[in-house]
Amino acid sequence: MPAKQSKRYRSAVQVADLNKEYSLAEAAEVLARFPKTKFDETVELSVRLGVNPTQGDQMVRGTTPLPNGSGKKVRVIVFTDNPEAALAAGADEAGLAELMKKITEGWLDFDVAIATTEAMKQVRTLARVLGPKGLMPNPKAGTVTDDIAAGVKAVKAGRVEFKMDKAANIGVGVAKRSFTTAQIVENAQAVIEAIGKAKPAGFKGTGYIKSVTISSSMSPGVRLAAAEYSKF
Repeated sequence: MPAKQSKRYRSAVQVADLNKEYSLAEAAEVLARFPKTKFDETVELSVRLGVNPTQGDQMVRGTTPLPNGSGKKVRVIVFTDNPEAALAAGADEAGLAELMKKITEGWLDFDVAIATTEAMKQVRTLARVLGPKGLMPNPKAGTVTDDIAAGVKAVKAGRVEFKMDKAANIGVGVAKRSFTTAQIVENAQAVIEAIGKAKPAGFKGTGYIKSVTISSSMSPGVRLAAAEYSKF
């Protein structure tokens, strides 16, 4: 028996053909016409890759700044032996031993963790706690750095991280629904471009990006035309 479609989904179908593929600009306009919710939904990209997720040399991850920010208040902590500098740069919490103890006791009220190279020698012991939640500082994500001020400011300004899952898919928030369509397009383009540039050397052939869908938190997905990503 097919699943019952929600009233919101049925309303969305009335304003757009969800079997059609759209340019990014058209897709952003379609999202704007979907029924609104009482909260500011996150606009998300869902990217399906053609890589083999079982091959270690075909892992895809990276970061990119969003031209118009993320629209989200990002809570940042910094593992460092110079917490004063980190707090001055805008970190919400900073420190080393005490901060690590707080986390081992169950505190995880933050979105991004940054660490200095020296601090990482100790922070590695938190891998079992932070790793499964995607909060472990990582050089590839730009969250292990000795330029703490730049790292904090980049994250606060709207730098996003993307990482392929075990099924070769990437899901990443690119904007808020309250953004203009032009802002959504610019941010989404930046993420698609960054994912394209992150193509692993171990991937051979065509079809690196197989499909891209854009949606908001409570809306159905709108598929993008291949022309938006086929150059990768």
